Amino acid sequence: MTATTGAPSPVPFLLTPQQGEAARRLLSYVTSLPLRAADAQLLAVVVAIRAAQKGVGNLTGQDLRSLRLADAEGAVAAVTALGWQVRGDLIGGNPDIPVGIAVPGLADGPDRLLPFGKVKRSRVSGWTSRTLNAKPVKKTPPAMRLAALYLAAHAKPDLPGALPADMPEHCRAVLPDLLAKGFLKELDGTTYLLADAVRHLSGMRPPPAPAVRAREEDVAEPLSWDAWKAQASVALRRHVEAVENCPRCSLSPGRVSEAFMRKPAPAQLDDKVLAAYAAWRHSHPQPGPRAAQFAAEFRAAHGHGPSVKQLCQGLADRKQSRRLRIYIVRQLIAEGWLTNTEPVPWTLRPGKAAQPGAPVSSASTRARTS
Repeated sequence: MTATTGAPSPVPFLLTPQQGEAARRLLSYVTSLPLRAADAQLLAVVVAIRAAQKGVGNLTGQDLRSLRLADAEGAVAAVTALGWQVRGDLIGGNPDIPVGIAVPGLADGPDRLLPFGKVKRSRVSGWTSRTLNAKPVKKTPPAMRLAALYLAAHAKPDLPGALPADMPEHCRAVLPDLLAKGFLKELDGTTYLLADAVRHLSGMRPPPAPAVRAREEDVAEPLSWDAWKAQASVALRRHVEAVENCPRCSLSPGRVSEAFMRKPAPAQLDDKVLAAYAAWRHSHPQPGPRAAQFAAEFRAAHGHGPSVKQLCQGLADRKQSRRLRIYIVRQLIAEGWLTNTEPVPWTLRPGKAAQPGAPVSSASTRARTS
């Protein structure tokens, strides 16, 4: 329900589902090491992915400095204590000369701990670098950048996901900072959602549907509701069940299945809708705060967000046309008072403008004074 005119094209995902699994395996491997400091763990991630195929990862002094470790010498000493062999002077040597670091257990062989092929290792290494240098976290302390790696690797781009179970505690402590920095779009107890700007770093994106050219007589029948739910992600199924089983909404199975399974179609915008919206806005000044409050209270009471119709009914007594309701909510999203997980229904929730201390957007100001 967001406007698409002039919107930039989405950045392609960096990892396939299989490469995302490899990224999570890399982080689990580092978590299993007897390292406690964020500096040492971050260094271990970078060295391990570089050593994942041949058992030796090359690092320059400049690479080490770019990690912005608080105690680089202590981090090198910590990985050396694991039996990792630093074949040169990484701290005081020429910063442009690569120094090999041999990591036991990662050399090519049937028992290596990170059995990545050449392409998979290269893609995960590139993803690691891009995540650490993402604009919201590029200049942050090691614990925040390490947390960004864990969150990106375990993130789904469609719905909020659970925080990684093996994420170090010092990473959990900086999660509010990642929300404030704009790396996270949502942080709610034990769940989170990446911000749109870093959504392409998600390591758990759904696999692409296979492209199959079929004859008309071979076209498969549409999925049943049960089959659709069976192939949905765990987070999406949890959301569906919250809507299906909501005692306050008491929606019929047909209503719920139709909303989730239908293909989204853009609502037609014409002068009649614009005139109706102008009249509605005139009779409902400053609807943004009320919309955000209604969405928050609805979510707390129902366990899911309101639909477009439910939200508009909560803001006004009179009924509106479907096209007007969609346009009202689209404008509230554009002004930052609401956000959603498009195109998943029943996901409306308060937006950034509703957060305490949030600046008033220019779009919101224009709407209030028009």
